[in-house]
Amino acid sequence: MKKKVVGLGEVLWDVLPERTCLGGAPSNFAYVTSLMGDQGIVASRVGEDSRGLEALRRLEQLGLNIDHVQIDHEHSTGTVKVDIDVQGFAHYEIAQPVAWDFLEWTSGWQQLAETADAICFGSLAQRSEKSRATIRRFLGAASPAAVKVFDVNLRQSYYSQEVLAESMRLADIVKLNDEELPKIMSLAGFPSSPNSASKDELSSAQRLVSTYDLKLVCITRGGRGSLLVRRRSSHEHPGFRVHVADTVGSGDAFTAGLVHEYLHGASLELMNEVANLVGAWVASEVGAMPTPKRGALEDSLAEIR
Repeated sequence: MKKKVVGLGEVLWDVLPERTCLGGAPSNFAYVTSLMGDQGIVASRVGEDSRGLEALRRLEQLGLNIDHVQIDHEHSTGTVKVDIDVQGFAHYEIAQPVAWDFLEWTSGWQQLAETADAICFGSLAQRSEKSRATIRRFLGAASPAAVKVFDVNLRQSYYSQEVLAESMRLADIVKLNDEELPKIMSLAGFPSSPNSASKDELSSAQRLVSTYDLKLVCITRGGRGSLLVRRRSSHEHPGFRVHVADTVGSGDAFTAGLVHEYLHGASLELMNEVANLVGAWVASEVGAMPTPKRGALEDSLAEIR
């Protein structure tokens, strides 16, 4: 049975040296969610400009529902200048203010929130007070059974201790990477641990689970896999070795795989396996929303294993 899964926040164009690609965590996440068989829905806002119209056309072309992408008549569509280093890792320069800084609460969004099985939101889209208030209202309108996923996204200076703490309090699942973890722990006022890096990650994740009453914490480690932590169990995955084309969108794909398996009752081991597999596939392709081989995600993933 298909689950209704919402990517809530920023839709934007990634402007790379050699090309411009549609991106933003919510659309990347919703796209891979749909490839996996659930209904991925984007809830965002674009400008009434050529980039906004092209974003809507592209989302539709990708098979995504655009009924909940708002049109802003005053502000431009979001853009991000992306530089890729020699290892394939991305560095971002994000324009401000743009349309997704002005997310509006509407009756359509309320209905979407009330019927969603899962909602994925991040820290970047909460950089403006208006969008932050709308995102919190969206989460507040959701069913108690809906899974709320906070995908930490520490970009430039667009985050604060208050936003991070409140987001974790609202979430059921928190996903972050191993570089973000020490920053999160420091901002939260938790003392640093004298343990090894892996033990420190486990103890830090356990502390987050306990402090914010979370169902699951996920720490990604780039090409070195990931750690999943519940209150009484944990699982590590070493990741998959692939030739990295670029890492843009690979973390969002990982989150999509994780949430899909979580919603369908998978074990920690299977969640970790599938999430790493999907993330590795996107990292091995150019852009955040690649087309699967022969149109079937299974065919692309089979080549990664």
